[in-house]
Amino acid sequence: MGASAKTQKFVISKLPLPPRAQLLTHRLTPDTHTPSVTEFQSKVLTSGPSLLRRARLLSPQCHFSFVTPMPIAFPYNIEPPVPPEVVEDKGAYIEKWLSKREAVHQCRNLSDSPLGVYVSECRDQPRELIGISETGLRDCVPHLQVGDAFGTLGTPSLASTSDLEGNPVVSDSEDLVSARQEFIDILSGHHVLMSAPDSEIPFAPWSLRYSGHQFGSWAGQLGDGRAISILATPHPSDPELTYEIQLKGSGRTPFSRSADGLAVLRSSIREYLCSEAMQALSIPTTRSLSLVSLPALHVVRERMETACVMARMAPSFIRLGSFEALNGPTNMFFFGGGQQNPDWEALRILGEWVSSKVLKLDCAPGEAWGKKLVLEVAQRNSEMVAAWQAYGFMHGVINTDNVSILGLTIDYGPYSFMDVFNRSHICNHTDGTGRYAYRHQPDMVLFALRALLNSLAPLIGAENEFGGKAVSPGWAENVSIEKLEEWKNSGLKLQSELERLFQEVTSNEYDKLMRKRLALRRGDPTDESQHFGPLLDIMEEHKLDYHSTFRTLASFKPSMLNLTNSCAEDSFTPLEDFIKQLLASTSGPERLDFARGTNAWITWLDKYGRRIRDEKAEWPEDMDAERERVAKAANPRFVLRQWVLEEVIGKVERDHASGKRLLAKVMHMACNPFEPWGAEGDERPEIELGAEEKEEKRYCGMGDKTMLGFQCSCSS
Repeated sequence: MGASAKTQKFVISKLPLPPRAQLLTHRLTPDTHTPSVTEFQSKVLTSGPSLLRRARLLSPQCHFSFVTPMPIAFPYNIEPPVPPEVVEDKGAYIEKWLSKREAVHQCRNLSDSPLGVYVSECRDQPRELIGISETGLRDCVPHLQVGDAFGTLGTPSLASTSDLEGNPVVSDSEDLVSARQEFIDILSGHHVLMSAPDSEIPFAPWSLRYSGHQFGSWAGQLGDGRAISILATPHPSDPELTYEIQLKGSGRTPFSRSADGLAVLRSSIREYLCSEAMQALSIPTTRSLSLVSLPALHVVRERMETACVMARMAPSFIRLGSFEALNGPTNMFFFGGGQQNPDWEALRILGEWVSSKVLKLDCAPGEAWGKKLVLEVAQRNSEMVAAWQAYGFMHGVINTDNVSILGLTIDYGPYSFMDVFNRSHICNHTDGTGRYAYRHQPDMVLFALRALLNSLAPLIGAENEFGGKAVSPGWAENVSIEKLEEWKNSGLKLQSELERLFQEVTSNEYDKLMRKRLALRRGDPTDESQHFGPLLDIMEEHKLDYHSTFRTLASFKPSMLNLTNSCAEDSFTPLEDFIKQLLASTSGPERLDFARGTNAWITWLDKYGRRIRDEKAEWPEDMDAERERVAKAANPRFVLRQWVLEEVIGKVERDHASGKRLLAKVMHMACNPFEPWGAEGDERPEIELGAEEKEEKRYCGMGDKTMLGFQCSCSS
C-alpha cells in the first residue's frame, strides 16, 4: 500500500472492510435463525428480535449468530401499553417492544461507505468516554480518526486531578467533535454499524458460539454471552492482517444463559488497563481500544454497580472452545443450555478457516492441516504461559473457553500480578481447590490443548489415513461409529508429541525470559537449578516482593562481593547495603530472620556474580552500567498491582471527571512500565519531590499490606 494509504484517517463508520475472503461471517456458518445479513436486518431485527436475546442452543452446524449491541437492563422491564388496553398476543407485544429498542433506523446517509449507521427508536442513555488506549489505537487501528477524544479526557495526572490546568478541552472544530461523538456512540453500543442497502459486502455484528470445560468440568455450549464483534478492518500497513473490534458488556446474545450481557465499570477498567500492561511486557494479549461508561444503567452484582462497555481488539477472538463446540466430550441437554451433537462438516469448515486465515499455516492446497493446527496452537500458548510465569501473571480462570487459538491472553477477570512471591497463590477467590493457582497454570493450559486435540482427533486420524491429505467436504458422511473411533484413536497418538512440544517450548521460553530479567546473555543448563529456582526460594521463604526484588537486582555489581568493611563499625559494606534493600521488600519485617535472609542472599549472589563474570567478554567495557540498563529494561518499575487497580476503580466510580485523568496516567505508566517513575534513583530528599513524582513513587510501591495476596471476584 502507498504511503498516503498508510496515513489516511477514517471516522469509525468509514473504516474499510476486509475482502469477503477475510471476513469470518462470510466463511463460517451463521445461526439458522439469522441465516444472512439481509434476513437479519429485514426480518429478525424488525419482527422477531427476541431470538437475539433468548438463551438457546444453536444448531450443531453453526459457528456464530448475527446480533446487535443492546446494552439495557435485564430482566427487561417491558411496560404495559399506554393508554391501558388488553394485549391479546403477548408474544407479539414483546417482539414489538424489543424491536423499538433495536438499532434499525439508519440515522445518516453514508454514500461513500459500505456501512450504514443505525440507531434505535426508544433507546437513549447517557454515555461518557472515560478512556482511550493510545497504544492500542496506534498498533491496531492507526487509521481510525477519534477527533478530539483525547482532549476531552484531560491531561493524565495522578496528583492534580482537580486542578483546572489540564482539564478536558472540547475542540471548536465540528468535524473533530463529530468524529469523537460517533466513536463514542458506536463503541458504547448505542449506534450500530451494518451494511448499507445494496452494499457489495453484506455486514452485521456477530457473536461466536463455543463450548468449554469450566474448572475441569464439561459445561457444554457457552459462547459470547456479552461480547459482540462490531467491526473488522484491515491494518493499513498489512492488508492481510485484519483486526476485529469487539464490544464487551454490550447486552444479551443467544449465549447469555441467565446473565444480563452487561459488564460493570470495575471489571472493564481492570481489563482495559491490563491488556495494554501485558502488551508492554511483551506478553501476547488482546488489546484495548476504549471505555465508555453508561452511568444511568445499573447492574446488580455483589452490590449495585453501573455499566460500562469496553472495546477490545484482536486478529481473531476464536477460542479452543470453538472447536469443542463442534465435537465435545459429552452431549447433554438441560434447561437453558447443553451441548449439541458433533458436526464433522462444521469442524472441517472452522479448521480450514483457522489454519488458513487466522494462523496462516504454511499448507499447500489439499495438504493436511489438522496436526499443524494443533501444534501451532500449542507453540503459541506455551510461549504465552511461559511469559505469565516469568512475569508473575495469574489469569485466574483458565477454562478451555478462555484460551485463545492465537495464544493471546484473553478474558481478564480475577487476574493478578504476583506481589509477595508464593508459588501456590490463588488470585480468584472462587477457586477453592487452587486449580488455577500460579504454579498450576502451565498444566491448565496443557489441559486445554489436550481438549483441542480431542475435538480434532477424528479429523487428524482421517488425514493420516488419507496419506497426509486434507479432508474433503462431507468427509465423515455415512462413516460408521467404529470408523470414527478408529480415526480418533489414530489422531490421539499426536498427544505425546503435543505434550513434548509444550513442555520443551514452555521451559525454553521461561528460561529465556528469566535470563533476560537477570541480564544474562547466554543459556546454561544449570540456570534453573542454580539461579532461578534458588532465587524464587529466597523470595518465598522471606516473603519478598517479586517485582521489587528483580528491579533491585538490576543494580547488582559482582564487585560488591569483593569489598570488605574498612569503615566504622556502624557502617555497612556495599553488599550489606544491597542485601538490606533486597530484604526491605518483605511483607513481614517483624517476622523476618535477618541473619538467615542475609546468608541466603550472600550464597545466591556469590553464584550469580560468578555467572555474570563468566559472560564478561560478551559485554561492553563498562559491563556494570550496561547490565543495569538492560536489566531495568526487562524488569518493570511500575506493576499493575491489586491495590492500584482498586484505588483507580474507586476514584473513577466516585467521580468520572477527575477519575478519567487518573485512569489515563495509570494507563500511561502501565504502557511504559520500565521508566524510572517517581524519581527512581534521584537522591533528592522526599520533601523536594513534586506532587506528581510523589504519587508516581507511591503507585510504584507495594501499597497497603492488607491488599497483598488480594483475591478478586469472578463477578464482572
